[in-house]
Amino acid sequence: MAAQLAIYKKGETDPTVVGDPTGVAITGLEAGTVVATGDYQVATQDSESKENTSSKVDVPGWTVLKATEPAPTNVQSTPTEDGANVSADTGK
Repeated sequence: MAAQLAIYKKGETDPTVVGDPTGVAITGLEAGTVVATGDYQVATQDSESKENTSSKVDVPGWTVLKATEPAPTNVQSTPTEDGANVSADTGK
């Protein structure tokens, strides 16, 4: 019997997502979303039969991070009579 982690939304009986024995990712949430402790619960279940599920344990709360833009690359400056013109690749 191989175990895997299963994530449940609070009050639901079917897992939202299943992972491996050491981790599972909750994805698809909007940036800035505040998830309270217990909004999600984690349990261990048999990876083959999906049975013998353990007791559910509350997942500690978190706030979904906001995506950051990548740092510019290939930054160049060209001197002018009163300063410089700066150019860069932004990855977009």
